[in-house]
Order: sequence, then C-alpha cells, then structure tokens
Amino acid sequence: MTAIPDREEQIRRVHAAFIRQVVETCQGPERRPAFEQLVATAEQQGWTDLGRALRRIAKGERSVGVLGGLDEEDRVIAESVLLGIQDPATLPDPARGQDPALAAPGLAHMIHAAGTSPEALMLIGNMADQMSRAGGSLARLAAVIRPLIDGERDADRLCRGMDAQGTQLVLDILRELGQLETH
Repeated sequence: MTAIPDREEQIRRVHAAFIRQVVETCQGPERRPAFEQLVATAEQQGWTDLGRALRRIAKGERSVGVLGGLDEEDRVIAESVLLGIQDPATLPDPARGQDPALAAPGLAHMIHAAGTSPEALMLIGNMADQMSRAGGSLARLAAVIRPLIDGERDADRLCRGMDAQGTQLVLDILRELGQLETH
C-alpha cells in the first residue's frame, strides 16, 4: 500500500509546474517579463499575497520574513520557490503522482478561468505542456484540458483511453466545473 503524502507535499505536487515556472523565470533580468506575466496571472486567480511574496523573492529577498502573512498553500509554494532557487534538486516533479482530491479543484478553477482570461489560459497551457512532456497519464490528462476549456463535458469522450486514476480525476474536475458553472 502506498503511503499518502502529507498535506504540504500534496500542495507541492499540485503546484509543481507553477513552482518550477516561477523558479525558472524569476532568475535573471532577461526572464523578468515571463515572470511578471506568470505572477500577474496568479494574482488574477486570487493569489495576491503569494504574488507579492514571489516578487520579493525575485528581487533577491531570501529571508523567512517573505512568508509572513501567507496562508498555508501560499506559504508552501513560496517556500518551495525559495528552496528551489537555492537547490534546484528540491523542486517538485510535475510528473509525480498527486492526490486527485486535491488536484481536481485547482485544475477546475484554472480551466473555468481560462474560458474568460487570456492570462489563465496561458498559465494552464504552460502547465498542460509540461504535463504532456511528462508522458503517461499526465500526458493523457493534458490532452483533455483544451476540450474542457472549450466546454466539452462528455465524460465518456474525455476519459477515453485513461486509466482508473485519470478517469477519476477527470470526473472530479467535471464535478467541480459543474459547481463553478452554476454559480
């Protein structure tokens, strides 16, 4: 039986692609525009406190003071960025398995926002690209993100060719999207 990772590790796994993108783009002035676009997109998704912290990190601040005032999820993401800058080997692997119960709501919110926000579309597009490169079930999930953004809700069509875990994740995303779309 596989051990379930603790909550902080789950957060790192869910946001692995974002954490890696922040670390890659916040280092060096030539990457600053990509970093600013990434953070602006995150802020539009409600991560304003995290955005401020990431900008401080990008400016060179490395103290734990940058984590002050962040909620648990934002703190874990910012800590992961700090650690990743110091030692890239600590960065979470986007190809590593996640708990679908934690992944589905985040993906559903991003998919929902991507329908109206070019920035959110870019963010989830970058995430899907990284998932595609990871191969396996992540690549299959990446393949259904665009149809989901375009409004596809046929579970049979979306889940074709997926394993049980991928199917459950898509079903959970569809359930979350249903809730978002009724509000």
